[in-house]
This record gives sequence, C-alpha cells and structure tokens, in this order.
Amino acid sequence: MAGNGKGEKPLVLLKRSNPPGKQGGKWIFSDVPSDIIIGVDGGAFALHKFPLVSQSGKIRKIIAEGKDSDVSKLQFPDLPGGAEAFELAAKFCYGINFEITTSNVASLRCAAEYLQMTEDYADENLVARTEVYLNEVVIQSLEKSVEVLHSCENLLPLAEEVKILSRCVDGIASKACREQMASSLSRLDYSSSGRLQSSCQQNCSGDWWVEDLSVLRIDMYQKVILAMRSKGVRHESIGASLVHYAHHSLKGLSKKQLGWDASSLSKAAAAMEHEQRILVETIVSLLPADMNTIPIAFLFGLLRTAAMLDTTVACRLDLERRIGLQLEMATLDDLLIPSHSHTGDTLFDVDTVHRILVNFLQQDENQEPVDSHLGYESDGLGDSPSQTAIIKVAKVMDSYLAEIAPDANLKLSKFVAIIELLPDYARVVDDGLYRAIDIYLKAHPGLTEMERKKLCKLIDCQKLSQEACAHAAQNERLPVHLVVQVLYFEQLRLRNSLVGTYPDGEPAMVYASQRINSGVPSAAMSPRDNYASLRRENRELKLEIARMRMRLTDLEKEQVCMKEGMVKSKSSTKLLSSLSKKFGKINFFNFTSKGQDTPSKKSQTPDPKKSRLRRHSIS
Repeated sequence: MAGNGKGEKPLVLLKRSNPPGKQGGKWIFSDVPSDIIIGVDGGAFALHKFPLVSQSGKIRKIIAEGKDSDVSKLQFPDLPGGAEAFELAAKFCYGINFEITTSNVASLRCAAEYLQMTEDYADENLVARTEVYLNEVVIQSLEKSVEVLHSCENLLPLAEEVKILSRCVDGIASKACREQMASSLSRLDYSSSGRLQSSCQQNCSGDWWVEDLSVLRIDMYQKVILAMRSKGVRHESIGASLVHYAHHSLKGLSKKQLGWDASSLSKAAAAMEHEQRILVETIVSLLPADMNTIPIAFLFGLLRTAAMLDTTVACRLDLERRIGLQLEMATLDDLLIPSHSHTGDTLFDVDTVHRILVNFLQQDENQEPVDSHLGYESDGLGDSPSQTAIIKVAKVMDSYLAEIAPDANLKLSKFVAIIELLPDYARVVDDGLYRAIDIYLKAHPGLTEMERKKLCKLIDCQKLSQEACAHAAQNERLPVHLVVQVLYFEQLRLRNSLVGTYPDGEPAMVYASQRINSGVPSAAMSPRDNYASLRRENRELKLEIARMRMRLTDLEKEQVCMKEGMVKSKSSTKLLSSLSKKFGKINFFNFTSKGQDTPSKKSQTPDPKKSRLRRHSIS
C-alpha cells in the first residue's frame, strides 16, 4: 500500500540489513561487489544485474543484447526525474523500504515507464504500484492533484504520455465543481420569515483552490482553467483565479527588470520577456466572456503590461474591447496609460483610449434599452442604463482631456478626435470641455486662428454655467466670435429670465423639439437605423428637457427676486409722490397766507384751447 505522509501506510518492500549509501561518489546498495555501474544525471550507482533484470525490461534487453560483450556500465542521461527517481527505482528492485508521496509519485511513475518496470516482468511492479497511488490517493484530492501536476512540469512529454496530466487536470476541475455546488447549497438558508435567502458575501469564499493554482506553470494552468470552464465552474470563480494568478506571476514586472534600460538586451532578459509575453497573452485568452466578472482596474493593468511587453495586436484589441464594455466604471487614473512608443509622440497613449471609447460607443449603439417586463422602451427620464453610462463616461473623458492637454506633443487632430466621438447629449454641462480646451490653448500658443476656431466650435455656449461664461468673456485665448457668442447667450439668458422662453421668443418645449428634431428618418433607411435614430432623438429630447427644467428653476428664482425688487421700488415711488403732493399744498398755503399778490382774474380763467392742448400733450 502506498503512503502519502498523512496516515496512509508506506510502501512495504523487502528489508535489507545493509541500507544503501554513497561511497566514493557511487551509490552502494549491497556489501557484495557490484557487477554493473549505471550513470544517471551525473551520478553513479554501483549495482547488481540480477535484481535489476528481474524488474526492469529495459535493462534486461540491454544486457541480453550485449551477451558477447561484458556489459558493466550503462548510461541513462535522459531518465525522467534524474538520479533521485532512479535511486527510488533501484530501491524497489532491491526490495528496500521507501514511501511513495505526492512529491515523488510523478517522477517515480515516469521513471518506471522509462525502465519498463511493468507486470510483464514482475507482479506488482513499480508501474502498478504508482498507478494505485495516483488513482486512489492523488486524484481523490484537489490539493494533491495540484501538487502532482506541478511536479510534472519537468517530466514532459512522458508525463503526458502516461496520462498523469490529463487525470490530474480532470480531477482538479471535477473537485472544484463539486465543492462549488456543495458550498452553494450550504449557503442557502431560511430566514425567520420563511423566505429563502442566499448570502452574497460568500460567493467565492469556498474557492480556496484559487491560491493553490498559482504555483502552476502557465501551460498547466491553462489546461486546468479550460477543464473548469467545460465542467461548469462559475465565471466569477474563474475570474478571481485569473486575477490572483496574474498578480502572483507578474509581480515586480518592470522595464528595468526586463533589461530595457540597458544598452543591449541580454539573453536572460530576452527569455524572461518572452515568457511574460506568453503569460499575458494566455491570461487574456482565458478571460470569461461575461461582463463585470473581471475588475476594470485589473483589465487596465493587463493592458499596460501588454503594451509594455509588446504582445500581439489581437491580445491588446481584445483587452480594449473588454474595457469598452464597462468603460463607465473607469476612473481618470485608469485612462492615463503611459505611451511606450519609441517615437516620443505623446506622454500618454491617446490612441488606445480613443479605440476604447469607440468600443464603448459602438456597444451603446447596439444595446437595446427595452424594458425586460413590458417589452418597450421606457419613457421615464434617465431610465436607460446606457444613457446614464454615457454621461458618466463623458465626465471622465473631459477630465482625461484636461489631463493630457498640457502635453506639447499632443496633436490637435487627436485631441479633437476624442471630443468629437462623444455625442452632444452626453454632456449636460460643457464646463469640463471648456476647461480642457482652455488648457490646450494655453499649452499650445502656436495654433493658428483657424485651428483655434475649429477647436472652440466644439463648445456649446448654451451649456456653459454662469461661472464659465464669466471666465470665457474675459479669456484672451479664445477667438473673438466665441466671446461674442458667450456674451450674446448671456444677454438672452437675462432677457428671457422673466418670460421663461428661449431665442426668438419660442417656448422652451418648442425650441427643444426644433433644435433636436432637425429632420425625420428617411424612408430609405433600414428599420434598425430608423429605430436607432429615433432612440437618439428621444434621448436627446429627454436630456434637453432636463436641462430646461434646471434652467427654468433658476429663472423662476431670479424672477421671484426681481418681482420682490419691483414691489419694493413701486412702494418707494408711491411714498415719494404722496410726499411731493403734501409739500406742494403746504407751499401753496404759505404763499396765499402771506398776502402776496394773487393771480389776476384773467390768468385765473382757464383757456379751453390751452387746457385741451395740455391734456393732449400729457396723454
């Protein structure tokens, strides 16, 4: 019975009174003088032909074929497991006790296969003994299977031929799937109200094997993950395993470590770079297809590493596509990808961010914002998830533009391309865009007047806040026409603050609808294009209504303040007029009482013509 060091019985063999030892650089297994010396991996074993021939078919054939010549020395330079594995095989031939464990069973099984120690030459030979241990001990435990699989890395291709790899991989995947199902059932419990509940905090708590797999080489790890996927292991668990494996394998990766800072790339550094490149490409190929199973920060980290290692274009494009599917979760730090271009173009990789944004917008256009229960598009403002996502992305992209704007090597075409990608409805307020453009103008004073006009046309003056308008009105870097537009719309905003209308005196709703619905879908367009166009117009109308509501609220507040001011001014005017009348009467009374000359009768008699003319002039 084979043992594994945890309560199992050790492999019981015939005991020898004189244990083997190493003397003079040779392994001595008996006091009787040896008649054959076998060299393995630089080591020499002084042995005897009879015990070896009785167990090993390979040695028997070699000795049998060399009857005419005295065979006293043999060399096995390519024996799997080297001298340690051959020592255990020799002990088995001599009947000396030793224990089969998870650390030596793979090398022992391969050495037995190499030496042809099968049942054809002896009963219960070494091949049969190791097979029993693999099937009854190793495959039944996930931990032991991982350990044996790890030990097979230096035993290829023989370990694969004797199916140690396939059995261990299948055992790991099966055990992980069973334990996951068992842990999922155990997490289900009933609350005091009798309703079935599940603890979401323990989703991956039972996946303890995630850390164990990190010791495997990437080719072995790939086999395990593919087997787990075929067995039905959760995508969340596979994603967690990939994240942990990548962090463990790519720890400390840097240009200096790869030797990129040196004048010449050494062979060791080049080999390491190649291994890291293969590792990243394999991890990317194993990523689950489901969204939100991999943190976006991890995807950005992989993308930076892939760019630094110069992986295949397909690998980087796949990462960009995955990031684009959940770009609304990205932060400014995630987008600041260093540029590894040797041309010294820009400090940050603007082209990669541009492609990511394109992927996001394409996904947004293809998404059907349909209510899952009712089957039609919701009419509520802001109910569409893609609509909320694109507004979040617009805010982050404006911050990104402001961050890359000071780069003197950033071309205007690249800067404008990112701005033009986002549709008008993505920005509720253009303050962030105005700030980014202002920074770019300040960092690039050599722009021509035409280039400045082209850049500033991207700003919608009607979306600027009062603070931004006040800044723009005094900004000497802006073209004159933009400053005029800012002042014009500010004047309109003040003029319409009392009536609540927009330019040309149109009501707010009419103006919004005319501004958005510039045309109807053409009959030549496909139904899908018509639907997409209607969706965009509906979304733009919703956002325009939201902006109008916000602006109307501000205008109502201003109107209330102005009415209060007018009421105060009217009350003060009435008071002054009453006081002036009283003072007039007092003056007239004083004038007559003092006995001064009164007007003559002629002057006291009113002239009808003059009075009529006076009334007409007043009226």
